[in-house]
Amino acid sequence: MRVRHVVGAVFAVLIATAPAPAQLGPKDGVGLIATELDRVKVAQPAPDFTLEDADGKPITLSDFRGKKSVVLVFYRGYW
Repeated sequence: MRVRHVVGAVFAVLIATAPAPAQLGPKDGVGLIATELDRVKVAQPAPDFTLEDADGKPITLSDFRGKKSVVLVFYRGYW
């Protein structure tokens, strides 16, 4: 009977800690500190960058310069 309790306790600990590595997050940028980032100054143009759209095509911010206003939103989905 005692062995069953020990095995049950070990099993419960393994099940409880199994998702723990998934909670660590990405390893990219681990050493990145906010003071190392270049900050955008108020009333200055944003630096140019390229991202992929929903279809995987690259879109550059400079493609929209001089056209209508651009709003960039980074949606952080946690699902």
